[in-house]
Amino acid sequence: MTDPHLISHHLCPYVQRAVIVLSEKDIAHKRSYIDLSDKPDWFRALSPLGRVPVLETGGAVLFESQVIAEYLDEITPGSLHPDDPLEKARHRAWIEYASATLAEIAGFYNAPDAATFESRRQALRDRLARVAPEVQGPFFAGERFHMIDGVWGTVFRYLDTFETLGTFDLMPEDEGMARWRAAVAARPSVRNAPPEGYPARLLAFLRARLSYLGELARSAEPNTLQEATIP
Repeated sequence: MTDPHLISHHLCPYVQRAVIVLSEKDIAHKRSYIDLSDKPDWFRALSPLGRVPVLETGGAVLFESQVIAEYLDEITPGSLHPDDPLEKARHRAWIEYASATLAEIAGFYNAPDAATFESRRQALRDRLARVAPEVQGPFFAGERFHMIDGVWGTVFRYLDTFETLGTFDLMPEDEGMARWRAAVAARPSVRNAPPEGYPARLLAFLRARLSYLGELARSAEPNTLQEATIP
């Protein structure tokens, strides 16, 4: 059987979600990166929504990151979800919350002016604070790494780059959240999910935005871009 083929974009957090599962489940696969601003015709024909990730496997095409992640988890031994049905459902609910948080992050870095930026900053901080009481530590549900931890790792990765630009006070003052963020960041599958040079690529993406944060990024110290490449 041919290895699954994951079609990706170098900045997409949803691609990282699938890559983390591939890594955790030790699934051999092929990975290709495309330019979403200039989508090749073959990709347009393949992807019903025109988004990444897309997984080609077994003669079929799967799209939507969480669908792909769930499929990869189900076809391999063990599970990255809890065994208890109610706890599994709770994890899936907070995965959806993480997806909404990624949308909030996009609103934050796209805010056009200082007033909108402050509103988005507070909304993102409030959203992060809302998940804090759910965290048992060191991972979301205790000692065991689950799929939800990888999903939130893609959220926290944005904060790593934001923090090279300034102190935006996005994380709640909660020891459990700080411990969770650190534990997830140290997980090899999470750490290695994006391609090499990701922090600098994300910073370059932010610098190109016609937004308040983009202006902050452009006015940052010249060595910030170099510093952002440090793992």
